[in-house]
Amino acid sequence: MGRLLIISLSFIAMTVFSIMANLMPLNGYTTSEISNRYTVLFSPAGYVSVIKIFIYIILGLWVYLQWKKRQNITGVQTALFSFSALFNILWLYLWHYEYFTWSIIAILLMVLSLIGLYFTYPNWQNTWSGRIPISLFLAWESIIAFMNIAFLFTHNHWNFLSLSDPLWTVIALTVGTAAALHLRYHHDDYVFPLVYIWTFIGIAFKNGFDELLVSTAALFLSGVLLVGILLIKKTKPSE
Repeated sequence: MGRLLIISLSFIAMTVFSIMANLMPLNGYTTSEISNRYTVLFSPAGYVSVIKIFIYIILGLWVYLQWKKRQNITGVQTALFSFSALFNILWLYLWHYEYFTWSIIAILLMVLSLIGLYFTYPNWQNTWSGRIPISLFLAWESIIAFMNIAFLFTHNHWNFLSLSDPLWTVIALTVGTAAALHLRYHHDDYVFPLVYIWTFIGIAFKNGFDELLVSTAALFLSGVLLVGILLIKKTKPSE
């Protein structure tokens, strides 16, 4: 009961803070208004962020199902979910007050917490009360981490290895695709790649013909992920 209460309070705090940060803009800006200050090629069209509402609803369903089924949530799972919520709140605060370098640390810690939570579930628990909501949340937050890193480089005018922004964006898209395909193949996860497909199409839509290399790569890798979902042979469930 105590663990369920901690998870519930963590989810409520994270959700309320995220809503209030936009409805009553923290430091006078919404999250997207800060993101839009610079042209970040990895950033998708605005409509893509609608998925965040869906993910929060699914996370709410996940919390509800824990109470309904009285599942045996472990102490590790409770701690990792609570840490992810705490780091999410911290990231929003740092982002809105423009501590961008520190915000990267916060969001990476959040992603690491979610990765840890993700791997506490065996493959056969790929259900709505098990791993699916965590997979959706991890996929989206990992994309946000990519976007924040790209924003930080643009904000500070960094040009690591003297590669162009379009090339770095294609590299980031490729790394994300590789991670999604890894989870699809080794962990029988078809949900994680769906979030990346949704985002990559949004990236192609936003960049259009202005950044043809990025748009083409995003659409091609979306196709690769779709083929991976449909054709990659499922592994046997782990016990």
